[in-house]
Amino acid sequence: MMSRIKKFIPQPLVNLYHAAKAIFALIYYQFPGRKLQVIAVTGTDGKTTTSTLIYHLLKESDYKVALISTVAAYIGNEELDTGFHVTSPDPWQLQHIISKIEKQGFTHLVLEATSHGLAQYRLLGVPIHTAVVTNITHEHLDYHKTYSKYLAAKAKLFSHAQIAILNKDDSSHSLLKPLVNSRAQILEYDKTTFSGKLRVDINTRFPEAYNQLNASAAILAVKPFNLSEKKLGNAIKSFPGIPGRMELVSSQNNIQAIVDFAHTPNALKQALIALRTKTNKRLIAVFGAAGLRDFQKRPLMGEIAAKLADEVILTTEDPRTEPPWLIIDQIMTGVQNNYGHIHKIIDRQAAINFAITLAQPGDIVAVFGKGHEKSM
Repeated sequence: MMSRIKKFIPQPLVNLYHAAKAIFALIYYQFPGRKLQVIAVTGTDGKTTTSTLIYHLLKESDYKVALISTVAAYIGNEELDTGFHVTSPDPWQLQHIISKIEKQGFTHLVLEATSHGLAQYRLLGVPIHTAVVTNITHEHLDYHKTYSKYLAAKAKLFSHAQIAILNKDDSSHSLLKPLVNSRAQILEYDKTTFSGKLRVDINTRFPEAYNQLNASAAILAVKPFNLSEKKLGNAIKSFPGIPGRMELVSSQNNIQAIVDFAHTPNALKQALIALRTKTNKRLIAVFGAAGLRDFQKRPLMGEIAAKLADEVILTTEDPRTEPPWLIIDQIMTGVQNNYGHIHKIIDRQAAINFAITLAQPGDIVAVFGKGHEKSM
């Protein structure tokens, strides 16, 4: 209801509402982030993996570090099922968790930051020591309207950071770099940033090219802590992974079933490219697109899937109030070939079941979009 009302309110007043909400939360919880060294990660794709890996690297080196991501918040041995799904938490919820982290004696916080959270001042008053970007590609244009506004929202993370970590391989690099705080130390990474045994450890643990970049970003983020290459390599090798991120959920009858969170054109493309290298048989993709969200990405995802997967099953993903068949038809408008191998099944469970029945020994069935999420 609130989102419908906001459509009729001038944007400056909406911004004032969000800012006031964040200020009241800060005052109530007495600015808890001031006592923490905060490392924040933003980007279209790879935020959760990079954030969680930074957390893991520091935790394995015995730092008192906590994590707030879209999957969960981790405070010591406590895991909070936040239910954030794909956005940064509300300022009251965020400040409550940060206050809890500070009161329990933690010194460091790794925080996942989304464009919505940045645009709506949800991170106001959280002192960002190190800001990291993974990539900035096509997403959330339903909210930001243009790519330049989307990038500007992401750039807010770098306005006061002491260290800025940028991806030289990403198309956003030349646009984002001038927006970084002029007093910040800028560190840049690409696929060649690390070499030797550390590079071997990265590539062995993360065979996917995009995750190799995420790992490089994470290692740069902990550079100020002067961790040895041996310690970094051991921590990389022991990284347990993240639920719903390229997660192997079944490998029966020589058929691999993978669940991944990919829900943007770039993420879907990179995931399919990575999975293609893992089989010389067929790649079967199951995915949809969220309702009431960036409709411009739908045909792009259809085009990508038709080119890179052998069989594609289009289905439902958080349709909200949009008719699922309309979303699927919009995805179909991007399909330029492979029509005979595109299937439309609205019920998500039925779509997954159908994909499994199609699969033969050696095939990979990959289900995208929901990842760790357990509800629609």
